[in-house]
Amino acid sequence: MPALLALAATLPTHAEAFEPQRGIAAVYDAQRFTGRPMANGRRFRPDHAVAAHPHLPLGTRAQVTNLRNGRSTTVTISDRGPFIGGRILDLSPRSAREIGMNGGLAQVEIRPAAAR
Repeated sequence: MPALLALAATLPTHAEAFEPQRGIAAVYDAQRFTGRPMANGRRFRPDHAVAAHPHLPLGTRAQVTNLRNGRSTTVTISDRGPFIGGRILDLSPRSAREIGMNGGLAQVEIRPAAAR
């Protein structure tokens, strides 16, 4: 139980502020990662609005905009990655669809999501 309380103390209780970032986003391989645990301890589900980022605090909500078409979605940073140079974000298939990514890569901007 103490370990669980220590983990809970490290998770943000609100959206963290951060400077907007631009870079390349990719889509999680749903067949490979579905059901596997993410860095936050929950299991990856391709129908959830989640993303992996190298250093934003887990639990941070971010607005992701596809710079090619202007479509946006809100995700929760739930995992670490991507681990390929030049990429800043891995998106769940659901989130990628919402911004018009049909597989592959996209140039995106991420910024803090508005408070709910």
